[in-house]
Amino acid sequence: MSFDTSFDLDNSLLATVTSIVRTAGDTLLDRFTTHARGTALDEIVKEIYANDDAVLKVMREPLLLARPGSQWAEDELAGGALPDGEWWIVDPAEGNINHVHGMPDWAVTATLVRDNQPVLTVVHLPLTGDTYTAIAGRGAHLNGAVLRASAKTDLGAALVGTGQAKPGEDADAFRKIGESVTAMLINGLVVRVSVPATLQLIHLAAGRMDAFWQFSDVRSGLVAGALLAIEAGGTVTDISGAPWNLASPDFLAAAPGLHAAAVTVLAPLA
Repeated sequence: MSFDTSFDLDNSLLATVTSIVRTAGDTLLDRFTTHARGTALDEIVKEIYANDDAVLKVMREPLLLARPGSQWAEDELAGGALPDGEWWIVDPAEGNINHVHGMPDWAVTATLVRDNQPVLTVVHLPLTGDTYTAIAGRGAHLNGAVLRASAKTDLGAALVGTGQAKPGEDADAFRKIGESVTAMLINGLVVRVSVPATLQLIHLAAGRMDAFWQFSDVRSGLVAGALLAIEAGGTVTDISGAPWNLASPDFLAAAPGLHAAAVTVLAPLA
């Protein structure tokens, strides 16, 4: 899968977006505790919304100003294609459930999508200070260093992962997740089941993980990692091996030497 790179995107825009996302990360870091906040469901949900609101206050307007004419995808849990044009798909607290439980796997992401193709992304991990970036056609980077997807060719040696996209998915999605984990436990080496998707996809782009799949099309959890994976040399499709786009019902990213084997294992479950 490849993207048209004839966009007027440059390092100046990337630097601006990176600065905005890092500032947003500072806001989320200030809200972090190493203990769980909330015990009842309504308390947890309140904490999650409070994180989102605080971070969006320092992200939304600066991002829209950085790209005049761009639009904002409002619902971070939505899926499906967007109208043509440029859209910001942002997750102000990717891994929000981890953040409010005092766990370290969370980030801030901002991705510019043009005509349903992700063309620029920034993923910042405030706890480590690491920043993952990509522009379509110009490679993926971690703190400026080039990223490369895994060179593995044996699925039996692969570290792979999946997870649910959001709470409350239907029973069919949960069944597919369980069956796919079993299938990959049989055919792979080790299977991780965790959230959020972006935190697994940055490992894939960096060559630390070898495949990731998800039976869902939640945009905000996939677009940033999809662009990073592609620009790092990975292969991104739907689970049946067809080209992936925002309207795809599911998602697979893999090291190029493992992709066909992963499709063989997962496609019967899609």
